[in-house]
Amino acid sequence: MAPSFLNIKNLRRRSRASFRTERSTDTSSDASQGTTPTSGSVTPPSIAQQSDPALNLQLKDQLQSPPPVPNTRPPLQSQINGTANRLSVSGMAGLGSPVQSGRGPSLPVSQYSPRITSVPDNSWVYQKILLVSGTIGDPSQQSLDGTLTVSRLDDSFPPTSWPVCDSHFKALVYMMPGANRLRFDFASPKLANSGSSNPIHASYLTVHMLPPINAPPLQLAILLAKDSPGTFDAVPARIEREGNGLETAIRKFRMAAYLWQAFTAEQMSRNKLGRRAFRFEEEWTTGTSNQRDREYGTMRSEARIHIIRTERTLAELRDLNRAQQNPNAADKGALFGIAADAARDYFKPLPGQKQYVSVLILDSHWDKDSKTITAHAALGGGVGDLQLAIFGSHCLQSYPTTFEEVVPAFNDCTPTDTHFVANDCNEAGSSWEAANIGIGAHLHETGHLLGLPHRESGVMLRDYVRLNRSFVAREAYSTRTSSKGGPVSQEEECTWHRLDCLRFRSHPCFRLPNDPSLNPDDSVQAWPVDGGVMVTSSTGIAYLEIYGEGDDVCHHWVEYPAENGSIQRHVQLSEQELRNRLPESKRKGKLRICVWSLGGGELDIDDFKKLCSKESTLKLPSAVPGIPKTAYRGKKLGNSQMEGSQPHEFLFTSTLRQDRVLSRIIFYHGFAVDGLEFVYDDDSRQLFGKRGGKEGGDAFDMDIRRGEYITGFYVRSGFWIDAIQVLTSLGRRSPLFGNAHGGSAHTLIPPRGYNIVGVTGSCGPWVDGFSVIICR
Repeated sequence: MAPSFLNIKNLRRRSRASFRTERSTDTSSDASQGTTPTSGSVTPPSIAQQSDPALNLQLKDQLQSPPPVPNTRPPLQSQINGTANRLSVSGMAGLGSPVQSGRGPSLPVSQYSPRITSVPDNSWVYQKILLVSGTIGDPSQQSLDGTLTVSRLDDSFPPTSWPVCDSHFKALVYMMPGANRLRFDFASPKLANSGSSNPIHASYLTVHMLPPINAPPLQLAILLAKDSPGTFDAVPARIEREGNGLETAIRKFRMAAYLWQAFTAEQMSRNKLGRRAFRFEEEWTTGTSNQRDREYGTMRSEARIHIIRTERTLAELRDLNRAQQNPNAADKGALFGIAADAARDYFKPLPGQKQYVSVLILDSHWDKDSKTITAHAALGGGVGDLQLAIFGSHCLQSYPTTFEEVVPAFNDCTPTDTHFVANDCNEAGSSWEAANIGIGAHLHETGHLLGLPHRESGVMLRDYVRLNRSFVAREAYSTRTSSKGGPVSQEEECTWHRLDCLRFRSHPCFRLPNDPSLNPDDSVQAWPVDGGVMVTSSTGIAYLEIYGEGDDVCHHWVEYPAENGSIQRHVQLSEQELRNRLPESKRKGKLRICVWSLGGGELDIDDFKKLCSKESTLKLPSAVPGIPKTAYRGKKLGNSQMEGSQPHEFLFTSTLRQDRVLSRIIFYHGFAVDGLEFVYDDDSRQLFGKRGGKEGGDAFDMDIRRGEYITGFYVRSGFWIDAIQVLTSLGRRSPLFGNAHGGSAHTLIPPRGYNIVGVTGSCGPWVDGFSVIICR
């Protein structure tokens, strides 16, 4: 009798088992050798390799030749990114899900595995929340609905589910510093294995996250009256389900801010400007971005929501707002001023330290009798070193609090009950539309905080009424448009305008860790020269906006890309070329341009024709040998609008006479610049401005033996000239005289080939306008 281990029946059972299992423990099998079995073969790998010749002899009659391989099999399809081939394995029961490279045997990948189209594998991102989009299979061939599950391989954030509509999906992913290894699973009732515990329609993505702590944060704050109860408007059913207190408000505002960040980073990426977004100050607290964190008390680093109380009472805020509803109200920005004072008192910024603060006013309340929202204002802008945005909480009940609530919140068609909450501008007739108005309009004001004007399209033109489309694949019924909704394409989504993205590219809040260091002077200067106007900037010219007469928003612009490393610090502009970019009807009117530097500095030229006309030129005396007969006045700093302001201008004596040398400059100053006196080697003098401020002023001596001369000025200015410093040909700088922290910085250095031959400007009680005169 043959030994039991040679029993034919046992051998056949083992043969079938080895076929049905891809994970072989036999170290001699080709799986462990790194070779791939022939697709379609039913021969067990261990026998095909003749691992035991004795067994092979006893079975040669039964296993001498394998069954014929079928002629048809699913065709190979190239993956979208071209990194791997895909093979449909739907219906192959018993197969495990795909295993990442290097983590196990390589298995066929389902053609229904999610394809991430918005983020390449091994990308680097810089924000807390990442917006991901993609497709299932080929949407043009087959339309599938189902569910996408996003999970982390380390389970440090719970899996989240997102709907798939017509084979398209959008999902939010929580990022942590370092490598984020993610798995995307698709399930649909129409596909096999979708309901199993080990689905096969899966794909993997690794995203690296680096927090941009070198950029100033956008601070998030909730503003309360000093006697506020700390609640916000909500219908009774909402209050019963989730509450309407301060803790709920913090979670909702934080989630809204995460949506701002994810949306902005995705828009920047689509505009080929890097995945940039503002960052938030963070705190170590109980996680609020998912339900599991709240249940388990998991601690995370989350966006900090500052709680600021004003010195005003609730009644004062609401009465103030009622007064502002009056069209004849004297001060419509009073609530903005109250919020600014409270923010400054809370953050206590140091001199020169800029703060960016977006405020949610929790005490906003819908007064159904007067049909107004009290203690509410939608405003954004700057007050000194404080950049501030304010918005009310009247839509807050509709905001999501966690990842799990994002899609339900943007699909909630519950009508707005105006007995309890507002229908803002009659555009928030349902819960999801109220979420759009609240989250989106607050983002609009935050755009103003970041320096954005109104635009011809995008968030800065109220495009936020369709903000939901950036986060859902199918839109719900809209009461605003009376449309039934449907699938959402990328072209139908809310956007930041291209100019907004260009502005963000240069904004300090959007700097990335690998961005090169910039010159601290971000200003732009304009110089009338032969053939037009030369604009210069130490950080480089980023783009310029062109406005025809009567244009309130910009429709035409010119970009100077710096992504390829070719930074342009000198750009010559021709009036005719700029006018040719405008429509025919606008070419003969007043031309205004606004030039932006890569450092975020701005120069506004109200009348381009005037700047490059004869008004900006100066005829030199014909007797001056060795220099041309025409000089040019640079674009003036300061507004020259102080009481009693008078023009001041002269050419240096050393320019007009070759036997005179500038030997000293005396600066008269106090909290601003009062005047500059230029002293020559024969003790002759020229005074620009007046002798005020510090008695006798401060002197800076030139090295006349080495032929030192003035090559430029560093100026801090706003409405007037706050401080000034001289730059010389020997690389020296005088001290900065005046208010060193006043105004903004500007460096007046002529374009290549030009020299400073004089000064021009104006003076009232002190100097309120300054520039230099240049010539070749």
